[in-house]
Amino acid sequence: MIEATELTKRYGRTTAVDRMSFTVRPGVVTGFLGPNGAGKTTTLRMLLGLNRPTGGTVTVDGRPFGDRPRGLRHVGALLDAHDVHVGRTARAHLTALAVGNGLPRRRVAEVMGEVGMAEAAGRRIDGFSLGMKQRLGIAAALLGDPPVLVFDEPLNGLDPEGVHWVRGLFKQLADEGRTVLVSSHLMREMEQTAEELIVIGRGRLLAAQNLRDFAARNTRPRVGVRTPDTVVLPGLLTREGATVRREDDGSYTVTGLPAERIGELAFTHRVRLHELSPHSASLEEAFMELTRESVEYSAGAAR
Repeated sequence: MIEATELTKRYGRTTAVDRMSFTVRPGVVTGFLGPNGAGKTTTLRMLLGLNRPTGGTVTVDGRPFGDRPRGLRHVGALLDAHDVHVGRTARAHLTALAVGNGLPRRRVAEVMGEVGMAEAAGRRIDGFSLGMKQRLGIAAALLGDPPVLVFDEPLNGLDPEGVHWVRGLFKQLADEGRTVLVSSHLMREMEQTAEELIVIGRGRLLAAQNLRDFAARNTRPRVGVRTPDTVVLPGLLTREGATVRREDDGSYTVTGLPAERIGELAFTHRVRLHELSPHSASLEEAFMELTRESVEYSAGAAR
């Protein structure tokens, strides 16, 4: 389990992380989300003992990670796939990590096999693509068979097969009872992978809840409507308090009323419907809505 309590980090007058408190539970994949500059990487670095908090604490199973010798037995992490000695072979890189953490050398071959890179073990890292470096970083995180795993943008550079594999790996690790924290900008992937979410903006905690509740709380339900009527039904829906927007293809997007009520109104007033389609809230929409005021750089209309 990972626990942050009033976690704070300041650089001079700039507060990168502001009194943040959250818990990452074992047995589920937790997505760590936020716009650029939100403080995600700073938070992860404090978790791993690479940065010292200005205030508050962050612990792994009740202790700061920096207090644990042979850290790979406790936490496996991938923060930057490029942060490797490119002159070494993949095998040499992992062997150095294994020896430094008191791990058996057989683990090197085991994790290389797990990430699908057994045949690349003798190759120099400077010849690896970004996707291969990501797989190598994941292998390093798995090396100590740790109960807690932390990944920062692990899907960058992976092809569709690799993304599918990583998605399955994270779920497998969580099913084994491990704590899995994944930071990513890829909302659609998080929607398919994460069960719990921690969302931050400008260094502050914005939300900590399961994915379904987060999406439902931060977006209004929408219903797609197709009808040959352009007067009666839109007027009825508006009087009921709904917002009705006509789309370019002639359909309507209705917010503020459930599909059942729209159908009842259409039936009562004998309005023909060609389509009535509820749209569930997406993680991307909910994220954009919640973090709208926390975006560091916001693009405006082109001039």
